[in-house]
Amino acid sequence: MICALMLGRENSSGFPGKNTYPLLGRPVMYYPLTAAINSKHIDKVYVSTDSPTIKGITREYGCEVIDRPPELCTDEALGEDAYVHGHNYIKELLKESQSELELLVLLMCNAVTVSSELIDEGIRILLSRPDLDSAVTVSRYNMWSPLRARKIDDAGLLQPFVPFETFGDPATLNCDRDSQGDVYFADMGTSIVRPHCIENIETGLLPQKWMGNNIYPLIQTGGLDIDYEWQLPAAEHWLRTNGHTEPFKTTG
Repeated sequence: MICALMLGRENSSGFPGKNTYPLLGRPVMYYPLTAAINSKHIDKVYVSTDSPTIKGITREYGCEVIDRPPELCTDEALGEDAYVHGHNYIKELLKESQSELELLVLLMCNAVTVSSELIDEGIRILLSRPDLDSAVTVSRYNMWSPLRARKIDDAGLLQPFVPFETFGDPATLNCDRDSQGDVYFADMGTSIVRPHCIENIETGLLPQKWMGNNIYPLIQTGGLDIDYEWQLPAAEHWLRTNGHTEPFKTTG
């Protein structure tokens, strides 16, 4: 059985209410939720949350709510722990019906840049490639190469975040954003994983350990998860580019 598990909590320090904020006339969580619902391969969709509003939207679309414990809803709580909790809940339910979890499609309420077609592509790849742990959406952001990253030292001055020698001979480096090759970031659209990635999460590759180690890239453009209000125009651009429009409104 292939299930989807989406996370979304009530509070957010960076952007309060981000998961249900109206984007093109629909709550942000609508987009990843319906991408999972419209997948050709997902059998059931679960949403782990403490939010009454998110629970209501989840049930409105015929999906099942997982009550997320308070200790997994704080600013300090890790998404990986919420995924483990949700995975264990789903696994126990399937055991009761004598079903087995084959793949788990991980989503986040605030990550709108995902489509059912992309989810299905990742599922097909994992079904045909037993050597892979996961398939993960990534976007190319060369302008954010680690070469350009800086940190502020004790004197209040900028220093390289990563030693330049990490990239080879510093004499060969330059300011061209493409000089170190393409830089891909996991854009949090989706992570399609085998259950063992969650069951053995401590062995996974940092920082998103739920992805395992043998990770296949599902390459897209402009993917992002919304953590701040200034990201809304970029998310809206992605949605419009990928065929979403504002819902039709009647008058009178």
